[in-house]
Amino acid sequence: MPEIHQKAIEMNLTPEQMAAAQKANLETLTGLTKQALQSIEKLVELNMQIAKQSLGDSMTSAKKALEVKDIQQLLAHQAEAVQPMAEKIMAYSRHLYELAHDTQETFTKSAEKELQAGQQKINSLVEDWTKNAPTGSDAAVKVMKQAIASANTAFETSQKAIKQAVQLTKGNLNTATDSAMDIVKTATKGSKK
Repeated sequence: MPEIHQKAIEMNLTPEQMAAAQKANLETLTGLTKQALQSIEKLVELNMQIAKQSLGDSMTSAKKALEVKDIQQLLAHQAEAVQPMAEKIMAYSRHLYELAHDTQETFTKSAEKELQAGQQKINSLVEDWTKNAPTGSDAAVKVMKQAIASANTAFETSQKAIKQAVQLTKGNLNTATDSAMDIVKTATKGSKK
């Protein structure tokens, strides 16, 4: 048993391997930070666009409201304003969802890439270790390989579940948006009569 422990100690990483790992981690962090900043920039641009458009729409609506001469015109004006506002809110929600989805997808791809690289390193270390393993350690090698395979399978299963949940959420959002728009259109048509 002490021989196996001694071999594990001999497998310590070299300073060059540690530096390479730190450099790779820094590059990954830099890439993720850039993606996060790009997402924030897109969100700010979207909000500025919405603010400008809302200001213009408010001014147009206020001018029309000042031209109203009776209650029928007022009701018609309000009905006309409801549908475009609802459509803009739904479009904004879709943009936010797409932005969040794109950011999450980029982060997931990066995590998958890092995990695959880590799995390859672990598999390589295990293979190197098994080549130099003392006789009689076959059971320990087998257990280690099974543990790695189980961890890989668990990760792949969780990734599939996450992807399915994202697709389900996207489908539900689209269905809810379409239903809400149908309700607004129906309500708008009813109030114009």
